[in-house]
Amino acid sequence: MARKRKIATCSLAGCFGCHMSLLDTDERLLELLELADFDRSPINDIKEIRGMVDIGLIEGGVCNVENVHLLHHFRDHCRVLVSMGECAITGGIPSMRNHHTLKACLEESYIRGVGVENAHIPDDPELPLLLNKVYPLHEVVQVDYHVPGCPPSADTLWHVLSALVTGRDPRLPTTLLRYD
Repeated sequence: MARKRKIATCSLAGCFGCHMSLLDTDERLLELLELADFDRSPINDIKEIRGMVDIGLIEGGVCNVENVHLLHHFRDHCRVLVSMGECAITGGIPSMRNHHTLKACLEESYIRGVGVENAHIPDDPELPLLLNKVYPLHEVVQVDYHVPGCPPSADTLWHVLSALVTGRDPRLPTTLLRYD
């Protein structure tokens, strides 16, 4: 019997919708578990990558230094890195702040925002430092495959994952290339 593949997942600056689509593969997840084990993932609540993994799936853009660190860690520990969803591929909704300075965004959120009381911009050392803009993953590390959609459909994620764990080309057919 062939060695089971290892998969790790994480979410950066996004809405977690791509992981919800992964869960929407429903009973196909059981088929996937015959061929692969999940390492770091909210599916099994493991918080750290434990050695090298075959496939890393990341959703969300890169908006703070913690995201940069995690993304580099994934790249170093994943043989194949897959950006899933528009936030990972383009920066998505979080990158809307790229049209303004970081200072203007913080002031609008914490000083002038509707309903703000005790206005001040947080400076707690426990909070990760924000980057001046939100980056798509491929602008920070090399990404091997991109899975489009907001979020990608369960069928699209299934197609890519089942191909990767069985050593096939995960090229998406046009019927799965939808952006709705």
